[in-house]
Amino acid sequence: MSTAATATLDRYESPSVATGRMGMWWVLASEIVIFGGAVVCYLLYRWHHPEWAESAVHTNELIGVINTVVLLTSSLTIVLAHDAAHHGDAARAKRLMGFTILLGLAFLCFKAYEYSHEVAAGFTPVKNLFWSFYYFLTGLHALHIVAGLIAIATVMRGVGRRENMQRVEYVGIYWHFVDVVWIFLFPLLYLAPKF
Repeated sequence: MSTAATATLDRYESPSVATGRMGMWWVLASEIVIFGGAVVCYLLYRWHHPEWAESAVHTNELIGVINTVVLLTSSLTIVLAHDAAHHGDAARAKRLMGFTILLGLAFLCFKAYEYSHEVAAGFTPVKNLFWSFYYFLTGLHALHIVAGLIAIATVMRGVGRRENMQRVEYVGIYWHFVDVVWIFLFPLLYLAPKF
């Protein structure tokens, strides 16, 4: 094989940006389009419906705050898991990923509790357009939490066998995206009366 051919082959086998990382950024780009479009639609409707503030008053701000703290803490644990994996400490990385999963499950439990009380009070997706957006946006976010938890659990199994440790970074990037989405949803839906 010629030197030029070897150099070309090496360039494709050793990219400056890992293939997995690049793939994750492409996935997130499509997710940004989905959530971005939904949030822009919500904002356009919200500005034309000031009466939505009366509906937003019935969201549970305390649960929203608790879930915000839970997700921010889970971001910390996945960052620490990535650091542990980067330094070859598989046991610590696995343990921290387990904490991240527990925090994600706590988020879902709080959300289920919140949904059950809202529905019992008559605030269903068909109550009005605000509640339709509320359930759509928070439900879509919850589905992404579930997907993230499945991905983290799958990667965690490999980390326990010291396989594909770099994947901790990839699921971490996804998890941070899910957290950032919540940072936008919380004020838009729970604190809507304030603007």
